[in-house]
Amino acid sequence: MRYVKLGRTGLEVSQLCLGCMTFGIPGRGNHPWTLDEEKSRPIIKRALELGINFFDTANVYSDGTSEEIVGRALKDFASRDDVVIATKVHGRMRPGPNGQGLSRRVILAEIDNSLRRLGTDYVDLYQIHRFDPTTPIEETIEAMHDVVKMGKARYIGASSMFAWQFARMLYTAERHGWTRFVSMQNHLNLLNREEEREMLPLCRAEGIGVLPWSPLARGRLARPWGMSTARLETDAFGKTLYDTTAEADRRMVDQVEEIARRQGAPMSQVALAWVLGHAAVSAPIVGASNLRHLEDAVAALSIELSAEERKSLEAAYVPHPVVGFS
Repeated sequence: MRYVKLGRTGLEVSQLCLGCMTFGIPGRGNHPWTLDEEKSRPIIKRALELGINFFDTANVYSDGTSEEIVGRALKDFASRDDVVIATKVHGRMRPGPNGQGLSRRVILAEIDNSLRRLGTDYVDLYQIHRFDPTTPIEETIEAMHDVVKMGKARYIGASSMFAWQFARMLYTAERHGWTRFVSMQNHLNLLNREEEREMLPLCRAEGIGVLPWSPLARGRLARPWGMSTARLETDAFGKTLYDTTAEADRRMVDQVEEIARRQGAPMSQVALAWVLGHAAVSAPIVGASNLRHLEDAVAALSIELSAEERKSLEAAYVPHPVVGFS
């Protein structure tokens, strides 16, 4: 395992982050394909054995049960000082007013709820899951700043939004002397590279760590075109991100398959190696629903794509709509 600094901070994280959306009580929330605690724990344990120290979850994943499962597993399998725990706030956690968003009331309530579920006094990285256009950004950033000053989070990060929105947030924090965002968790893979236009150059200029979500396009880059899984069939959010009839996407998947054949490696390793080799990327967030997925992700760290292979992959790309911001 390799370790990198997260943005301009001194925090060292594994170059792969284990995404914990896969873990949660089935039937809770919007993910019917989640793994229960018994099936989740071996994956978390193996991730630690492989050197992964970075774990990303969210309050909204499986109605908070992801945080509970991850918190108990990390307590049993690791020392708190040896792991970096990240979680997120924004999504709806209860019906009615003040049940979602980035108001001061929601943020201060939800950090306490997350800490209780995770069984820890603090999280290393507290992230806004999406931009909230209904709340003044000053209110959001000051509340996140206060979470840090109360010792409940060490750093703060953000996730998918327009670059101009993130630029405003960075500027506002600096102007008021509030805690600065250190990371951006955004949508980047070979099927959607639109973040390369504005967000990634902004992050590089500002020293922001980039943590791409869905580096395998929800599994679409991990298997030949046309193959499906139970998760793909029931992944409602994933269906809003990718067009299964797009000819350009089929050509991209075929290109990944061809390079994987030449490399003698799984397609997932080739697609992930492209993300890992991106100049703006700190640590992709990888999901795993079995041990093989995890082993393949770690093995991707050893895959070397030639300049010609990267060029052939990138040449197959065509512009896509910007998706994933809501």
